[in-house]
Amino acid sequence: MFSCLAALFGLLAVVLGAFGAHGLKDLLGHNGTAAVWDKAVFYHFIHAVMLFILAERKNIPKFAWWSFLAGIVIFSGSLYLLAVTNVYWLGAITPLGGACFVAGWACLIFSRAQKN
Repeated sequence: MFSCLAALFGLLAVVLGAFGAHGLKDLLGHNGTAAVWDKAVFYHFIHAVMLFILAERKNIPKFAWWSFLAGIVIFSGSLYLLAVTNVYWLGAITPLGGACFVAGWACLIFSRAQKN
């Protein structure tokens, strides 16, 4: 299940990246939010790769995995919406997703430190 969800989120990162570059090019240009879309795709893709790496481990650090997934949905999701709607209050949600990313990375640091 974890590997399939990770692969799905990786696929979505590629599709959304391509869609932003081609299908939404005019809208993002008009809104002046192409960089916002690119930032969303960048963080989405990096953390989708991490989801897959963690899913393939024997003992999945589930808190980190779910934190990264929540981070993708909240951080990247809010930026995707902001980029297409130009509704800037959505940017207030983005840091919650960033906090999820930080929590996931911190979990990996602490779980690694406990093993050493």
